[in-house]
Amino acid sequence: MPALPATTASETSTAVVDLVSTGAASASVSPSAGLLSMSIGSIPLSDSLAWIAIGAFVVAIVLQWRDAATPARYLAAGAWVVFGGFWLTMFPHYYFEVKSPLQSLLTLAALPLCAYTGYLLARGRESLLLLTKAVACMGLIYLPVETIPVVRTWLIETTAAQTHFGMELLGHSPGLTEGANGYVSKFDFDPNETVTGRTTYIITACTGIGSMAIFGGLIAAVKAPLKRKATAFAIAIGVIWFLNLVRNVFIGLASPWGWFQQDVFVYVATEFMGAPADRTSYIVAHNFIAQSLSIVALLGITYLVVRILPEVFDPLEEVLFILTGTEYDLADAFGADAAVRPDGGSESGSAPDPEPNDD
Repeated sequence: MPALPATTASETSTAVVDLVSTGAASASVSPSAGLLSMSIGSIPLSDSLAWIAIGAFVVAIVLQWRDAATPARYLAAGAWVVFGGFWLTMFPHYYFEVKSPLQSLLTLAALPLCAYTGYLLARGRESLLLLTKAVACMGLIYLPVETIPVVRTWLIETTAAQTHFGMELLGHSPGLTEGANGYVSKFDFDPNETVTGRTTYIITACTGIGSMAIFGGLIAAVKAPLKRKATAFAIAIGVIWFLNLVRNVFIGLASPWGWFQQDVFVYVATEFMGAPADRTSYIVAHNFIAQSLSIVALLGITYLVVRILPEVFDPLEEVLFILTGTEYDLADAFGADAAVRPDGGSESGSAPDPEPNDD
């Protein structure tokens, strides 16, 4: 949820456009403009790399399904490198525009981690194809929102309307108007009546679709009965939707009303992040409080999902192996007796009860 002065975008040089979804630079010149405006044909570079990687992941999974494991591994290995390149192209946006230290570090770390994943696949770690399948499913959920205008418009404006309703429940009714990204998603606070004179607007990242895609991809990728997968999906999406709504209301009110305009925060925002002083409350609420709590929330949602669908431990174990180089048995650590292991047996070594499988 970017912050901007409560004026039209054309009247300010600090307006931020949703570069993730449009792939274009904002009207004002920024250090990220050059890289993000590069394109392959008419498609922005970041979108092109994302679609190439996800498309290659899907083909690799099809090859594995047709018992061509070796070609699948090599294709997936190359796709992981491309996927890391996609995240690298997003670094200027998160560092210069969003000014998020956490997201900036994650985009930098993505390239070596993705390249290492590709290396492990090329060396024969076939189990990483399950993680590849999960990421492919995540991309198929997320990328249409980023690249199909009608879907993106509906999701952004619906989220904005729901957030506005949440504000009304707390006694604030600023109304909605067109934001700098062209959607009716800006909370139209009167700059003469608020503390900072700033307001916020909803972009794709504020809809929760990223977190929904993560859990949707993990759930879709594993083999398990449809009933348990549907239950885990419904719980994950429901909790994400609610927490994201609370997050948007919190940031949407903290920015104009200056909840965090204390001197110490202003000093950090202006001296270390180069932000305008009146943007401090937004930065503290969004970049530090909300993003930190988001990590806690994701861990909590993961716990709920694996209690219902312990098969999700399998791709998570692959992630831990990439990060640490150590094999983990998360099902054993969490006492999930029902966890289905990759060899088809249960954690206890006995054969699992036959169940219908939707995968």
